[in-house]
Amino acid sequence: MEICIRLEDVKRIYPMEAGDVYALNGVTLDIGVGEFVAIMGASGSGKTTLLNQIGCLDQPTSGNLYIEGKNTRELSDYELTNLRRDAIGFIFQKFNLIPLLTAFENVEYPLILKTGARDTTGRPADLLRLVGLDGGHMKHTPNQLSGGQQQRVAIARALANDPRIILCDEPTGNLDSKTGNQIMDLLTDLNRQGKTIVMVTHSDEIATYADRLITIRDGVIQ
Repeated sequence: MEICIRLEDVKRIYPMEAGDVYALNGVTLDIGVGEFVAIMGASGSGKTTLLNQIGCLDQPTSGNLYIEGKNTRELSDYELTNLRRDAIGFIFQKFNLIPLLTAFENVEYPLILKTGARDTTGRPADLLRLVGLDGGHMKHTPNQLSGGQQQRVAIARALANDPRIILCDEPTGNLDSKTGNQIMDLLTDLNRQGKTIVMVTHSDEIATYADRLITIRDGVIQ
């Protein structure tokens, strides 16, 4: 199996007055190219911290993280930013859309960050259609869309720069079960197209969509 993500004895320690808190305590983990992995654990177990490490949103206190063979400790801030932008797409539970931008503009924004110019390829509209949103919805701001529609926009935005890795933090947590299952079907289709997907979830039902389940407890993989 070709390795996409590798963690070697990763620790994330938060110094506190009452003593150090080990959010991650020696995590060693390989995730293969094209895998669909679910991460589960109780609240405070370290699952979101683990996802943030994989997404290069935070650096390990110790240990090594490799993304597509690159040791993130050896990358400059500029190189790390480019890796996040080009290789990794994020889907958040609370959508994190920009309120003043339309659905189209939210999806276009990562492309502007990459190229410095407005999109001329039609990719944002293509992605919104891919996730099931039509022309009318593209002109709506987030507060004019339902929760399910906002999550679809968030998925389209995550795909804007054609990332090879998609990270999902409770992607169905704010959705009803029907809409949540539709979102999971969409993620499954993306995985079949070759995307590596790492998903944090608290739901046993949602976890069944993944190829592999990883359980974390007190910062340790079980």
